[in-house]
Amino acid sequence: MNIIYSWLANRQMLFLLLMINIFGTLFGYYWYGSQLANTPTIFLAFVPDSPTASLFFVFVLLGFLLKRNFGLMEALAIITLFKYGLWAVVMNVLTLMTTGSLPWEGYMLMASHLGMAIQGILYSPFYRIKPWHLVVAGIWTIHNDIIDYVFEMMPIYRDLLVYMNSIGYFTFWLSILSIFVGWYFGFRKKRFTLSIIN
Repeated sequence: MNIIYSWLANRQMLFLLLMINIFGTLFGYYWYGSQLANTPTIFLAFVPDSPTASLFFVFVLLGFLLKRNFGLMEALAIITLFKYGLWAVVMNVLTLMTTGSLPWEGYMLMASHLGMAIQGILYSPFYRIKPWHLVVAGIWTIHNDIIDYVFEMMPIYRDLLVYMNSIGYFTFWLSILSIFVGWYFGFRKKRFTLSIIN
């Protein structure tokens, strides 16, 4: 396992992941552009779920490169990366099952979002998450569900609108699972000191 952690702590690897996540974040906000244009200002921070999750991880990676830990960003990142990474995979699989087909972008989204979920957990032994970080990140996550499914600001999958109530229920319990994942991997699990390798 030490070989894996040494590989993850390699400065070139961290910088590569940083560039990938910056690109993914910018692309994600662009993808949400039309929905954001019609979103009331008060809800803007809660609509672009996946790019905001990867933005949290951008700050985590910047912290690592600066040999610092931003615990709140780490808690927000692991919970939201896992949640929205898995959520997007499930929604695209459901779209495929419902319509019988999926454009190539759908497969690209599944691969990239699965990567999101995995990267948050992979770096969890290096996190320095405190209980209050988890509480704040948990509140943010549940609050986001309320904005999405009570105020109807959820991501738009037009082929799945008929299932929206069930998707909202699934998303709530996925949030609970994601908070547990954040606690288990980011707080409870054995921690390692991140020693940046040039």
